[in-house]
Amino acid sequence: MIQGMAGYTPAELMVVAASREIRDAEIVFVGMRLPLIAFVLAKRTHAPSAVGVFEAGLVRDRPAPELLYTMGDPPNITGAAWATGLWEVMTYLQRGDVDLGFIGGAEVDRHGNLNTSYIGDHEQPQVKLPGSGGAADIAALSRSFVIIMQHEKRRLRERVDFITSLGYGDGEGWRQRVGSPGGGPRALITTLGVFGFHRGEAVLRSYHPFTTPEDIRASTGWAIRTEPDLRPTLEPTAEELTIIRDYDPDGFWTGQV
Repeated sequence: MIQGMAGYTPAELMVVAASREIRDAEIVFVGMRLPLIAFVLAKRTHAPSAVGVFEAGLVRDRPAPELLYTMGDPPNITGAAWATGLWEVMTYLQRGDVDLGFIGGAEVDRHGNLNTSYIGDHEQPQVKLPGSGGAADIAALSRSFVIIMQHEKRRLRERVDFITSLGYGDGEGWRQRVGSPGGGPRALITTLGVFGFHRGEAVLRSYHPFTTPEDIRASTGWAIRTEPDLRPTLEPTAEELTIIRDYDPDGFWTGQV
């Protein structure tokens, strides 16, 4: 496992930041990669009553006992509170029962809109991306969602080329005007820092200890605003690192970003 200067990897810090967004007793639509471990960490620390919903058709009230490489791995099925299908778990979103979802994308803009469809003009794109999967549903229908992304200027854009999964559209009040029932993004967690959202716009909440606000400004495609109490991201505790490394001992997900 590749360790950072502070004795943990950037991915481990992102897992911790993501887990801290999960509140106790929330119904969480768990995404792939880092969110798989963030859910486990939250359940074993501050959110023991959280419930995980997986797009593969699974609902868990306790974390899977082994590291998951995909949502449909046998350890995620064994002991599940409900093993069903995609249609059934998506009804949680349609009913407005999902408190928090996790999604990612190729591009995100200052209003939390995500692109996973096209780079460039959608009629003659430079790059065709995989598309939505369930992310557009999570973004539209969950009460809140968290975005996890690599932090690069070409990815954090003033405006995405195509809105696959809606955030706050063009700003405060947009979701209400278009009739989207969901609440919008709660946080944007990147390899450099954590953004919250205020009045429909991403605002830098914390910067990771191995970077600076200036680095983040230089790596972001819009003129970022910051919280008045901007501070370094809280580092992982010894307990959190132990849980993460017991679950992912070879650093399959957390050894690098």
